[in-house]
Amino acid sequence: MPKSVSYHEHRIKFLKNPEAAAAYIEAILEEKDPEPELLRLALSHVAEALTSPEQTKQHLEKLDELLSKPGSEAIYGLGTWLNALGLKLTVTVSDQEKDKLTNSHSNVELNV
Repeated sequence: MPKSVSYHEHRIKFLKNPEAAAAYIEAILEEKDPEPELLRLALSHVAEALTSPEQTKQHLEKLDELLSKPGSEAIYGLGTWLNALGLKLTVTVSDQEKDKLTNSHSNVELNV
């Protein structure tokens, strides 16, 4: 009889792909009603997936330290922390704003 794989093990295996890890964090950050605990949990899953067991402990200690910092210190610290995992923190135009830009360009083209 085959053994079952725990959900946590499956998630960590999935997150070993850096693109999947980035999408996982992005999904948490885009929550409409964010829960700070979920961000920390998601980041810990990514650290576990992308580092060795020895490194994971150090990354989680650093994560706790940086998340306790105020405002921009935490943001810059998170960017550095993610870089150590082979990821980066980015800012993009929201889908709503893209739609506005597309519609306004369409209107301009129609009026010209």
